[in-house]
Amino acid sequence: MTSTPFQDNATQPVVSLRRVSRIYGEGTGRVAALDGIDVDIHRGQFTAIMGPSGSGKSTLMNVAAGLDDATSGEVILAGAPLTHLDDDARTRLRRSEVGFIFQAFNLVPTLTARENILLPFELAGRTVTREQQQWIEHLIATLGLTERVGHRPSELSGGQQQRVAIARALASRPAIVFADEPTGNLDSRSSREVLTLLRTASREYGQTIAMVSHDPVAASYADRILVIADGHLVGDHGPLTPQQISELLIGFEVGAA
Repeated sequence: MTSTPFQDNATQPVVSLRRVSRIYGEGTGRVAALDGIDVDIHRGQFTAIMGPSGSGKSTLMNVAAGLDDATSGEVILAGAPLTHLDDDARTRLRRSEVGFIFQAFNLVPTLTARENILLPFELAGRTVTREQQQWIEHLIATLGLTERVGHRPSELSGGQQQRVAIARALASRPAIVFADEPTGNLDSRSSREVLTLLRTASREYGQTIAMVSHDPVAASYADRILVIADGHLVGDHGPLTPQQISELLIGFEVGAA
């Protein structure tokens, strides 16, 4: 299967990586987790980042989100060049422009669902405006959490916890949401619900989402599929079926053997 680059030049990139490398170790122990990556992620795109184990896909997400430093190259996140920001400035940028959804949910166990959703505002010292409160109530209703917002995480199912995490990530309308294996701890039904919600957030609300996943079914919900292998961007595709994605990944596994 040949690579079909997916481009959308009509919108301003939310994230741009230019000749980005991330090197670990030195000498014979040197590993290039990323090696000269060039890629843009545009507003409103739902992008899946895939690749074999150890390919560099999680490193790509961490560097793009400003959680890890690039060894060389330039990363621009929400218009800000990360290489020119100190740790405090990066933290402020992430709090205002980035949402995160993790495989392990990462909810605070002592807080209710509503309190977890509002946590980014608390951490940033921001008052929730009337418009933002209306948006949050809309999210809670859309995600089917209206009857559960007073419950703590231990009183929620895995799917409900992940929906709370999605609401938290979307509450402040960040420039981009990074999702790291968001369905990894869910059953198939909850996974479908979560992926449908992410696709809806992209298509109906214009939310930019970058999702790291090893699951071809999960990636099939995305508008764009980036494939990373040995630190290189080796594929840039529009929507594909789970079977097409499986064949694509098997091809890289076989080629690397």
